[in-house]
Amino acid sequence: MALRESEAIVLRTYPMREADLLVTLFTRAEGKIRGVARSAKKSKRRFGGALEPLTYVRAFYDVRERQELVRLDACEVLESPLASEISYPRVVALGHIAELLDELLPDHETNDAIFRLTLSVLHILTSPEVWMPVTYFELWLTRLVGFLPELSECIVCGRNLNGSRAFFHALADGLMCADDKRLASSEISSDSRALAAQMFRAPVESFAAANWPKAQGADLRKFLVQILERHIEKKLVTAAMLEKIR
Repeated sequence: MALRESEAIVLRTYPMREADLLVTLFTRAEGKIRGVARSAKKSKRRFGGALEPLTYVRAFYDVRERQELVRLDACEVLESPLASEISYPRVVALGHIAELLDELLPDHETNDAIFRLTLSVLHILTSPEVWMPVTYFELWLTRLVGFLPELSECIVCGRNLNGSRAFFHALADGLMCADDKRLASSEISSDSRALAAQMFRAPVESFAAANWPKAQGADLRKFLVQILERHIEKKLVTAAMLEKIR
């Protein structure tokens, strides 16, 4: 069978036997796939540093009938996260993007919008200043997978929330007004809701020059992570790690 070829983003790798690696790729042509890279730990010519998480590659692979795993033949590095400064906040942020994609993307389902979103955020995520790109990625990913509720009205009574206080709860699907909020709800500020609206109207590059402390958009990120964790029915390991970064 002829090799297939696609642009791809490496999500995760796992040891498999003595020299092989099990690799999860988000390909542009076929969505998320999993494959075996034979002798990847030994072959610098075929793989080199191409299997580091979040590396943008051109992947060559075989798809075999009635086999779940493809055979990954080689990867050509197009862009590497290792080309920019390596810091703990950036490593965790990159891991967060990889975890979100791995958990949320179905196998073998192409999604060019999410592929382009990921590349655009990775182009910006080149320093320890991670909060803007992380916020932008979480917001747009939640929208593109269809989980983002309407941010301008109460899910209980339908009241317009523009200019009003708004609250969210880990077990609720959207925002609530002050009268309908649940016990132990968290508030999302009008500034963060306005920020979300701005992000939906502009590319990530337009926010790159802004100073983004961790506190900015923190309530929005908490809201988005709760939505995503509710849908995947598990806690995101990297979300907890991001919260510990000062």
